[in-house]
Amino acid sequence: LSPIELQKDEAEDTQSQQEEMFVSPPLEDPELNINHPYYDVARHGIIQLAGDDNSGRKVITFSCCRMPPSHQLNHTRLLEYLKYTLDQYVENDYTVVYFHYGLKSMNKPSLKWLQTAYKEFERKYKKNLKALYVVHPTNFIKILWNIFKPLISHKFGKKVTYLNYLSDLREHLKYDQLNVPQEVIRHDENLRRKQKGKLPPVVKIPPPRPPLPTQQFGVSLQYIKDKNKGELIPPVMKETVSYLKRKGLQVEGLFRRSASIQTIKDVQKLYNQGKSVNFDDYHDIHIPAVILKTFLRELPQPLLTFECYDHILGITSVESSLRVSRCKQIIQELPEHNYVVLKYLICFLHTVSQESIYNRMTASSLACVFGLNLIWPSKGTASLSALVPLNLFTELLIDFYMNIFNSRTVPGEILP
Repeated sequence: LSPIELQKDEAEDTQSQQEEMFVSPPLEDPELNINHPYYDVARHGIIQLAGDDNSGRKVITFSCCRMPPSHQLNHTRLLEYLKYTLDQYVENDYTVVYFHYGLKSMNKPSLKWLQTAYKEFERKYKKNLKALYVVHPTNFIKILWNIFKPLISHKFGKKVTYLNYLSDLREHLKYDQLNVPQEVIRHDENLRRKQKGKLPPVVKIPPPRPPLPTQQFGVSLQYIKDKNKGELIPPVMKETVSYLKRKGLQVEGLFRRSASIQTIKDVQKLYNQGKSVNFDDYHDIHIPAVILKTFLRELPQPLLTFECYDHILGITSVESSLRVSRCKQIIQELPEHNYVVLKYLICFLHTVSQESIYNRMTASSLACVFGLNLIWPSKGTASLSALVPLNLFTELLIDFYMNIFNSRTVPGEILP
């Protein structure tokens, strides 16, 4: 494949995008501090955290349309920032969504840079990357793939999925959590309009059915309590925590691994139908671990409540010696039921961290996994810069569990 073919493909891409202005203003992120080590790159919003996929893996998005012209962006810094971002997740399974639209001659990195980038991503980055979704691929991408094929392992190649339309993402991850750039949405609409023949019929989504009396996932703590004779701790939490305490405390990487999507759906269905679940039947300790995270993530309101979100974000501006006291104040504001369930969970996570010599899950590691399962904003998803305070807050809860939770007792509460 010659450079002429690459140039021809690039010219075709450029022609199809000429109607649209190139300049994409930096994404405004109120939590991004000018002292961020990669502020010059981060301010463009090229790389974003976007919730979880259907297996509970963290999703990172890369949006080419947010890349400014090459003379305004240091591509070496971009690579460093990408590694800096992934370093927070590479110990866990994760997914990347790459929005190709918007990559043009004026902002495109060189082939040499791409080659360097692939080589620099050591095994630790590739090993736990479970899926790479390339959205709106062009011939340029396919030509590039052939150029780099000798470098790319067969195993890595199997993780790559090409998706022609945004709607194709829905079967793989929680589309509503994605922060899709408006330019990409408009491009997707243009592609659909140009489709030959009739557009597929619009699928009518049936109105949501009322939850089952035995429902456990996607309903409020209050609903579960009312249907379980006033029990404060939801059955799913009690059973997963109990099982993991008995059999998982010394499992290396507990909570870091994903599990079969179908198995997770099957277990959720059993719980929602009020049927018993025997985790021994599945021979995989990561299934109860993923179920616990999934239960927390599917609560209609986060366990730490939307009201606490802004207070938690402020934890980094509090002097180090006062942070535990500040955590304590925030926790005291929680509704009684949320407080009891949180205390139950954090007591367990504190126990897990005590076994970190075996399971490698320190309070910091657990915070990276659980931070976004305990708190998220009422609109959209937490930005990358919000992760530092969210994870710090969670880490303090786990590390200083005894101190933070010792001053409020609730009748009828139990600990794991």
